Amino acid sequence: MQAPVLSGPQYLREGLKLILSPSLRLFVLLPLAVNLLLFGGLIYFAGHQFSLWVDALMPTLPDWLSFLTYILWPLFVALVVLMVFFTFTLLANVIAAPFNGFLAEKVEVVVRGQDTFPPFSWAELAAMVPRTFSREMRKLGYFLPRAIGLFILSFIPVVNVVAAPLWLVFGIWMMAIQYIDYPADNNKMSWQDMLAWLRQKRWQSMGFGGITYLALLIPGVNVLMMPAAVAGATLFWVRERT
Repeated sequence: MQAPVLSGPQYLREGLKLILSPSLRLFVLLPLAVNLLLFGGLIYFAGHQFSLWVDALMPTLPDWLSFLTYILWPLFVALVVLMVFFTFTLLANVIAAPFNGFLAEKVEVVVRGQDTFPPFSWAELAAMVPRTFSREMRKLGYFLPRAIGLFILSFIPVVNVVAAPLWLVFGIWMMAIQYIDYPADNNKMSWQDMLAWLRQKRWQSMGFGGITYLALLIPGVNVLMMPAAVAGATLFWVRERT
């Protein structure tokens, strides 16, 4: 029997296969174009600011402890990477939410065995904007207080050593929430009920969130992984709900 945590990579892998299929290609192109523009902007901006952010977080050590700089520097580089990519990914998903919700809807139709799509309609896509935007604001309301707490922790000397692993765990959990919420919202599940359901599926959720987070950290690959994560999350929803 497969361990629950291992189902996450399987869902993402199957999601990638789905978005490459001809029947879903049109619905992938829109979020893909948004992601390309946003990731291009991130790479340009982060390339100019990255070293400044690392220097700001690194503690000032006395001369007799200067050797610890070589140990701590990689940790704080990892911290900045996690903070930047995690925060940016959530921002990108706010902007791409209507496209992602639309993609999740079409993926669910395919997964449930109904291959006939209605003709693409900009009116149908536009109708999803208010609902998906409201849901994304709910995610931000969940994310911001916890992220601010971790951000403050990152500047407290000594204690900030644990900030990187805490950001990682929080990021994994948020990736599960971010993507599985699309099919949950399409099926009219409330925010609180969705969180409660994910907690019941904690290991499966963390497995999916973990492999998604890892894939999104890989430059170039991450652009394609966003729609793949939407499709994988929809598979997660359909199969784990049965």
